[in-house]
Amino acid sequence: MTKFRFALLAFAALSCLNVHTANAQSKTAEPVPELPAPIQNLVNEGAQIRYLGRDYGLDAWITIKNGQEQYFYVLPDRKAMIMGVMFDESGKLVTVDQVGRLRGQGDDMLDMLANEKSAENKKQDADEYAFKSPSEQLFFDVENSNWIPLGQAGAPVMYAFIDPQCPHCHAMIDDLKKDYIDQGRVQLRVIPIGFRDETRAQSAFLLASPNPQERLFNYLAGDESALPARSEINQQGVQRNLALMQSWKFDVTPMVIYRSKAGDVKIVRGRPQDIPALTTDLGSRS
Repeated sequence: MTKFRFALLAFAALSCLNVHTANAQSKTAEPVPELPAPIQNLVNEGAQIRYLGRDYGLDAWITIKNGQEQYFYVLPDRKAMIMGVMFDESGKLVTVDQVGRLRGQGDDMLDMLANEKSAENKKQDADEYAFKSPSEQLFFDVENSNWIPLGQAGAPVMYAFIDPQCPHCHAMIDDLKKDYIDQGRVQLRVIPIGFRDETRAQSAFLLASPNPQERLFNYLAGDESALPARSEINQQGVQRNLALMQSWKFDVTPMVIYRSKAGDVKIVRGRPQDIPALTTDLGSRS
């Protein structure tokens, strides 16, 4: 097997098996540059994107659409870009390190992709869950929704349906941010929905943004421009979240779902009133 082919196979395994690369560089998150037009077009079609940083003078992006990831490298003059993976002069796969940096910043989008790629296996699991309890079916559905992680990878997880303009959602995130999310004690996976056209457009922008955590926190801090209601962005992901919420007869936000240490699936309707008790009850990461 050639070194080139072996590296590609190793890279595929990294993406699909949710492996944290051991040789990832420790690097501070870089400012996100302006989106190149072709990548903006993918965003408008509903793709999720992340900026992978700049190595060897090229801005790198990952896009995920319909469960498939692609890697793009923008040339310095921004007049063209290349799709594929990057190797350095020694044959080392640079793209692996870039993906590792992204995961090191607490971004779980690739973990979500790995879950989507195993959808066929999870469908079999769902059939098994159907014989156990509706709560297991609910948790399966929530895990496979379109969510954004707030907090560090590896922390105990809770999910929450939120509407960008819901004041109770804002208050819940504020309750958790300083002492739990920022301290690595909880990862809150927000599932953006919208009860109105404006908030659906905001949620679609949030899902498509390359820096959704930063934008959401800035919006909650009072920067209304951080979440514009742009109607041209595809809302398929938001509509899927909203359909899921409605299928379970949930009619308020926030709606929190989590698995307890005992293994039970639990639901909190509205803003949780006892955050310490809730976080103590959280099980390990999903």
